[in-house]
Amino acid sequence: MNQQVLVLYLASSALDSDVVGWSRYDGTGNTHPTTGDGDEPPYKTGLAALQDGWRLFQASQLIPPHPGHEYDTSFLKHEFFFEKL
Repeated sequence: MNQQVLVLYLASSALDSDVVGWSRYDGTGNTHPTTGDGDEPPYKTGLAALQDGWRLFQASQLIPPHPGHEYDTSFLKHEFFFEKL
């Protein structure tokens, strides 16, 4: 059994918010996705990925910003990992 992994970065911590970034990895060898190989996300929302059969197995921890750093830019913090077997 081989695993496919889909990483979605959402606009907020809600699964029904818009996808703003993504990565795909295919352990089956059937496809060879690469970074930047498309302008459109594979799904509009995290919920759409669930409805298509992807299983959510990790979501990023919600950590409030340190006072005074509410508008600093950094990593994409609303990261969700999905898998298909």
